[in-house]
Amino acid sequence: MSTISVGARPARRVSPPVTAATVLLGVLALAMSIAGTAVAVPRIGDDLGVSGAALQWVVAGYNLTFAACTLVCGSLADLFGRRRVFTLGAALFTVAALAGTVANGIWLLDAARLLAGVGAAGMMAAGGAILASTFDGAARTRAFAGMGTMAGVGIAIGPSLSGWMIGGFGWRGTFGAYVVAGLLVLAGSRFAPESRAGERPRVDHGGITTFVGGLAALMFGIMQGPEQGWSSAPVLVALAAGALLLVAFGVVERRGAHPVLDLTLIRNRPFMGWCLGTLATSIGFVGVLVFLPTYLQGVNGVPASRSGVLMLMLTAPVLVVPPLGGRLVTRGVPGRTLMTAALGLIAAGNAWLTVLRPGIGVTGLLGPLLLIGVGMGLSFGITDGQAMNIVEPARAGTAAGFLNTVRGAAEALVIAVFGAALVSLIRVETGSPAAAARIAAGEVARTERAAFTDAWHSALSGVALVTALCAVAVFVLLRPRRAAS
Repeated sequence: MSTISVGARPARRVSPPVTAATVLLGVLALAMSIAGTAVAVPRIGDDLGVSGAALQWVVAGYNLTFAACTLVCGSLADLFGRRRVFTLGAALFTVAALAGTVANGIWLLDAARLLAGVGAAGMMAAGGAILASTFDGAARTRAFAGMGTMAGVGIAIGPSLSGWMIGGFGWRGTFGAYVVAGLLVLAGSRFAPESRAGERPRVDHGGITTFVGGLAALMFGIMQGPEQGWSSAPVLVALAAGALLLVAFGVVERRGAHPVLDLTLIRNRPFMGWCLGTLATSIGFVGVLVFLPTYLQGVNGVPASRSGVLMLMLTAPVLVVPPLGGRLVTRGVPGRTLMTAALGLIAAGNAWLTVLRPGIGVTGLLGPLLLIGVGMGLSFGITDGQAMNIVEPARAGTAAGFLNTVRGAAEALVIAVFGAALVSLIRVETGSPAAAARIAAGEVARTERAAFTDAWHSALSGVALVTALCAVAVFVLLRPRRAAS
């Protein structure tokens, strides 16, 4: 139960329509920042003269802090106020976008992206809570449907819109657009109600520290491995520290009286099936979403604006297909069947995408990208609803936090692993760590196109295999329990 406290002039300050529009704009901006920045990576690398892990952090850093801080921001919003955390998140996002616009070096840009992820986490976590405390009944349902739609729109149009802005205003123009969006969100947040949890929650300091630290250390080790060598001391220390901190996180959460993530849900086999499903869809979708624009620009010489448009073949289904999944479930098609089919489509699309080659055009890309996009859209339409239906209502919020944490952490790790795999595979082909980092960043000589393409083929084959195996595991985990005789 939430308690709402507004200012001295609530009639002038609180406006549900403006509140809804503000939250939805924030969700659109943060989703676009995930999907759209990848298109700018080759131009950023060329302009700032950088490649390798430092350049990858432009995308991976945002996803890392967004994934790691969403749960944290949710707890802080309950404790200190949802509007306050939402406003602070919007302010951080705006300042970070402004810093990215004027950054003259990669480390400042990376720091800005890390900060932007923290701000986005605050907007996402507190924004949902604001909608829940502002609306009731059918209006609340419509508000959350709009939130999901805006996330889909951001993913769908992010690459194409960013590509257009890069073509017209340069890569800094994309961050400038986020500054404008952030300022609008800040202005609109003044009309949102303030609310807190009915009972003062305790912040799980141990869980927060071990989770954020473990995920960050693990990603650092994965991304530095191809450049410094997987057996180098810094990489081994980072990987070991990440693994130990995540183990410690599990221990802390199991023993804590007020865990930020309730790990007792692991014992719910069907729920874990849906969690594995959302993890697997991230494996099959996010790597292509983030890194394919670099291939198209570096190998085929496709302008950023055109590469963004080409990515619509992958992202548009994520916006269009989810309602189809919902309708099929309501008409009696088992969620287990649909989720397995979705993963099968994603696996098949990645396997088919091994036709990728220098000079490939729309005809060659259309089939595989559509398969991956349709599979992702189908899973988007059913995962959250089906997962929430198999936990008791009293634990719905905890279950949603668990599922979204798995999804966010998976997306962050997939970016790190896919990028590291590409660099490692190119390094095997070329024998040069420096050349591998440069090629993976999109600076590809004609004689190096084959090496980059071969690395992509190997990475896609691995993704297809892992996704197919996950499809089998999900099918088993979602097997209905036999009724007691």
